[in-house]
Amino acid sequence: MADLTRLSALDLAQGMAAGDYSSTEVTRAHLDRIAAVDERLNAFITVTADTALATAADVDRRRAAGEELPPLAGVPVTHKDLISTSGIPTTAGSRMLADFVPPYDATVYRKTQAAHMPLLGKTNLDEFAMGSTTEHSAFGRTLNPWDPARVPGGSSGGAAASVAAYEAPLSVGTDTGGSVRQPAAFTGTVGVKPTYGSVSRYGVIAMTSSMDQVGPVARTVADAAALHGVLAGHDRFDSTSLPEAVPDFTAAARAGAAAGLAGKRLGVIKQLQGEGWEPGVLAAFRAALDAAEAQGAEIVEVDLPALSYALDAYYLIMPSEVSSNLARYDGMRYGLRAEPESGTVTAETVMAATRAAGFGAEVKRRIILGTYALSAGYYDAYYGSAQKVRTLVQRDFARAFEAADALVSPTAPTTAYEFGAESADDPMALYLGDIATIPANLAGIPGMSLPAGLADGLPVGFQLLAPAREDARLYEVGAGLETALASAGAGPVLASAPEL
Repeated sequence: MADLTRLSALDLAQGMAAGDYSSTEVTRAHLDRIAAVDERLNAFITVTADTALATAADVDRRRAAGEELPPLAGVPVTHKDLISTSGIPTTAGSRMLADFVPPYDATVYRKTQAAHMPLLGKTNLDEFAMGSTTEHSAFGRTLNPWDPARVPGGSSGGAAASVAAYEAPLSVGTDTGGSVRQPAAFTGTVGVKPTYGSVSRYGVIAMTSSMDQVGPVARTVADAAALHGVLAGHDRFDSTSLPEAVPDFTAAARAGAAAGLAGKRLGVIKQLQGEGWEPGVLAAFRAALDAAEAQGAEIVEVDLPALSYALDAYYLIMPSEVSSNLARYDGMRYGLRAEPESGTVTAETVMAATRAAGFGAEVKRRIILGTYALSAGYYDAYYGSAQKVRTLVQRDFARAFEAADALVSPTAPTTAYEFGAESADDPMALYLGDIATIPANLAGIPGMSLPAGLADGLPVGFQLLAPAREDARLYEVGAGLETALASAGAGPVLASAPEL
């Protein structure tokens, strides 16, 4: 029997439907892989072996009884530990919620349960999703499967690492400023940020409510499309949820793989290349453009001048909403409670002691920045001005999509960098790494990162952006590009990864 951990999610689903192997066998194979490598990798905060095997056994019983099952029934999945799971710890990677067990399920978790997908566990992340390296976790840092001395990206670094290391075929992450796409770029996987509001945020611990979005991580575009189809759809528990039918993303990916890129116009974003971008990243990006052009795509350049201000706007809007969302962690209602070592115990002193003990340095930094931006006398100058820039970014994207079917750029200016590259005295150096991914969150449009070859032996991500509500177009173009890259010898990237 083939190594079940190396098969794609759709191949696993097809094999189980054909009776070649059972969900229990598939799930055990992945749990064995986790046991073999995760003590070193640390992609998981919690492994849920019993839960996974119980679901797998139930799928096998249903299949043996002839019951018609959903397409991904029996295919294991992981969830970022920001997604609430009743009866299973949900920590947000923070000491503040180290012992928190939710009494309810996030909608996206309920949807994977309804699809009969065994939950292998909860993956590691930067605390409350604040970071780009998965170093800011109270449960230790996650390593990059390509090179343990390098970061896996963040904040969904555990999700991406679990897929890249063949610990799971699929994972559910969240993307606020690139937190699915950037780790996908660093680990040679496929990561997607759906249109804002197309996937429910109910039960997902909030960071920046106007930009947070749940999305899939996979090893192929078609696998990401299949998981996206499970996650998407209107949810009455989420006031920002779009009341629209879910397109057939898997069919779009298959159509794109079959038809290729002939007649597609790809708009290269002028502002997301050039100075400050690693030469190897740009070389891989341009080689991917050549492969697309060879398959019939038309390459044009598009100008989005407001992107010059997008990073600044994001790092005002995001901490402002962080300041608001994290105000609930006060030591009174749930989560960690700490009391002052001396002096009178009051609500104020308990709150101060709890936040000092429960939040890490990066979370504190963003709360302070956001509170300042929202304070009297500064609101209009900072937060209000940033929202105006956000509108300009949205308008620039709308104009650009009149000239192109999809917009493209490298996902990140660099490949995965070594641990220690971030300095507590210079966090802006790391924030600049989000320059290509942040604009999609500001505009609410869908984005995808897929592997586009290697630079100095490390994966390079190729980013695709589509208009809002056109996620199916993203999969169509993405699958076509994936096929073009394979024809040009640039894929699959993970086949080149060293063994852990």
